[in-house]
Amino acid sequence: MKFNSLKTLGLIAALACGIMTASAQTMPEMPKPQKEHEWLKKFEGEWELKSQMLMEPGKPIESKGSETVRTMGGFWITAEGNGEMMGGTMSYLMTLGYDPAKKKYVATMIDSMTGRMWEYTGSLNEAGTTLTLETEGPCPMRGGKLTEFKDITEFKSDDQRVFTSMYKDEKGEWVTVFKGEANRKK
Repeated sequence: MKFNSLKTLGLIAALACGIMTASAQTMPEMPKPQKEHEWLKKFEGEWELKSQMLMEPGKPIESKGSETVRTMGGFWITAEGNGEMMGGTMSYLMTLGYDPAKKKYVATMIDSMTGRMWEYTGSLNEAGTTLTLETEGPCPMRGGKLTEFKDITEFKSDDQRVFTSMYKDEKGEWVTVFKGEANRKK
């Protein structure tokens, strides 16, 4: 009886090895990050933030904060930030990656001040210094009306980037509502 049990266990082990080897041979190769994914590494690290919200002409609302950006598998970054905003604190979480099928950068963002998850698509300029992401959503400056938004991140250097957020007004003109600067912590 012991002989049969050992023989059966050996047969099962050999069969399992054969199945695993056959499966490994038929498994497609996992994708590798592309140059567009490599570009995302520029964001990685700890950042100090300074920003101005331009809700009312001539009366910018200043704020400061910090951001931590991590890479995920070479395909994505996650940016988690927090800071002061209009007398309170605000935190956010953003994901950013490149979708090879769409040939576009894609992002999501949630924050502690709204119940909306923003979804973006965009592209990089030819110089590889400026990422423009576009989306549509309710605009507080237009009474919550569905509006086009454009968020632009420009790397001035490896340790400094600037951020501008705009919305399209009722005349079809882009209005800057938010400006920010991120400096890498040393």
